[in-house]
Amino acid sequence: MVKMAERKCDDKNCPIHGSLKCRGMGFVGTIISTKMHRTAILEWEWKHFLPKYERYEKRRTRIKVHNPACIDAKDGDIVKVMECRPLSKTKHFVIVEKLGVEKGFRERMEAEEAAKVIEKEKPEESKEKETKSKEKVEEKQE
Repeated sequence: MVKMAERKCDDKNCPIHGSLKCRGMGFVGTIISTKMHRTAILEWEWKHFLPKYERYEKRRTRIKVHNPACIDAKDGDIVKVMECRPLSKTKHFVIVEKLGVEKGFRERMEAEEAAKVIEKEKPEESKEKETKSKEKVEEKQE
């Protein structure tokens, strides 16, 4: 069912080398972020039907998962997770197996970052236009 990890770890919350029992739900998704210590953010997209418009919309689910040292999943990895006892306030899942790497993940993340930068620049442009229009109004009044 689950492959044994190549590396050995002494993490007590590891489902392979530790004493953590996995039960309940299991999911497959892509790792979005690994900036926290031994924690990763997992995301998967699904489609939700809107009967009023007879169309589907994309929705996504993000959860925090425990990332054991022996598995050590990185951003863009496709992983299998299983439910376990609560490890913290928001962590109730643990990575059990690394399945591969998502194609085009880096490009998708770069595009999202570029979109954030463009959104931040737009308010500055509108402020410049407002100051120019105010200057024109002041010139006309004089």
